[in-house]
Amino acid sequence: MSTATLPKDFLWGYATASAQVEGSPTADGRGLSIWDTFSSLPNVTEDGLSNATGTNSYSNWAADIALMKSYGVNAHRFSLSWSRIIPAGSATSPLNPAGIAHYQRFMEALLEAGVEPIPTLFHWDLPQALQDEYNGFLSARVLPDFERYARVCFDSFGHLVKSWLTINEPNIFAVLGHCIGAHAPGRSSSGEGARKGDSLKEPYIVGHHLMLAHARAVAVYRKEFAQKQGGKVGIVINGNWAEPWDASEESKQAAENHLTLSTLWLSDPVFTGDYPPLLRKLVGDRLPTFTAEESALLKGSSDFLGLNHYTTFYVRKRVTPIEDGDWQNHFFGENESTTTAPDGTEIGPKAGLSWVRPVPWGFGKLLRFLWRRYDRDVWVTENGVICPGEKDMSKEEALQDDFRIDYFRGYIDELAECVKEGVPVKSYLAWAFADNFEWQEGYTAKFGVTYVDHKNNCEMTPKKSAWWMKEYMAAKMGLKDN
Repeated sequence: MSTATLPKDFLWGYATASAQVEGSPTADGRGLSIWDTFSSLPNVTEDGLSNATGTNSYSNWAADIALMKSYGVNAHRFSLSWSRIIPAGSATSPLNPAGIAHYQRFMEALLEAGVEPIPTLFHWDLPQALQDEYNGFLSARVLPDFERYARVCFDSFGHLVKSWLTINEPNIFAVLGHCIGAHAPGRSSSGEGARKGDSLKEPYIVGHHLMLAHARAVAVYRKEFAQKQGGKVGIVINGNWAEPWDASEESKQAAENHLTLSTLWLSDPVFTGDYPPLLRKLVGDRLPTFTAEESALLKGSSDFLGLNHYTTFYVRKRVTPIEDGDWQNHFFGENESTTTAPDGTEIGPKAGLSWVRPVPWGFGKLLRFLWRRYDRDVWVTENGVICPGEKDMSKEEALQDDFRIDYFRGYIDELAECVKEGVPVKSYLAWAFADNFEWQEGYTAKFGVTYVDHKNNCEMTPKKSAWWMKEYMAAKMGLKDN
């Protein structure tokens, strides 16, 4: 255990996303999103269930906030549903006053509970109308639509918000939605009909438009709202650390390639105004080019870096052949990730999802690396784990989540050590507040510190980790536990 502490104004709490928790997909004038339609298709989620229920948070939001308050948090990250605010999504289509009023009430109630609201504009649930009209982020037509949506949000909620997040994990949205096809809108080279795409080209087009959408939203905020509202704006990138498999130059280069392809691809542009030179070398003409005007708009367009981090991999030059249709490995090419070191030892213990292993030291390496690279504050906006076998546990078993507690302790201690060294980490927003709809896993992947009984009107019960976190964070921050 680390004795390093955190400042008293450190922000901590839990994260959610509208498509994963709200449910009520057509209530009060909301339009459908691509996740509403995609998750309703056969054979796209592990349990065959859609996100139509989530955790019923659209109906039960007041109880959610009361529970958060009891957990002792001082911040909550959530996302706004674009199609709940502008049902048809476009720059010219009508607003939905009921949706706007809902989020105003929600944020006001958070503040009354002593919890800072940290909203994300886009957490993957694009209005279905825009996907139908022009294939969403595959088209530059999305840019004025997103800009108008951002302006509406800043105007409607900015007086309640100190910190905005523009886009959640553009790298994951681009790859899983437009290369592998496991996420909405489900496009890949193997797809059919509207889901037929180009797995090695489309992710870079989508990523390019996501960067420009982010930049335009930030420009709107800084020009029209920042002086009056005094807030900050940042983007959220998914980043898992790539550790060289061994000390060879070959493995070191493979790890650098992997980190560049997976993370720096869409974090570099918001600070430098362009893609990493190594990415251009690896991808070639599949990577779009920013105009001088676009580059100037992008450079410095994030006041801080939001980081979603879960695990660390060893990376080496590929030794495993890539099978036809394995678009994930085609995307990473000659670089291969593994959880096993050359001597056969595992990088970390197995958890409830195969790709998540607890590796706190990798978290520390990534935090230090990003600070050195960008010289910006880092906000940890997601971090969490599923206990081994949790999806098959009884309620009583799931509530005793000591594996999650050990994970949180390791990662929070590593973060605190980085802060002690001078790395400006400003938040820890764990994933997730409750067991919710987890994309292609449906409701089988349980990341929450709150158990949700999906067969009993989403009844919520705190897990052991929720109370442990309350005490541990109070101790870390030198606060009396009330």
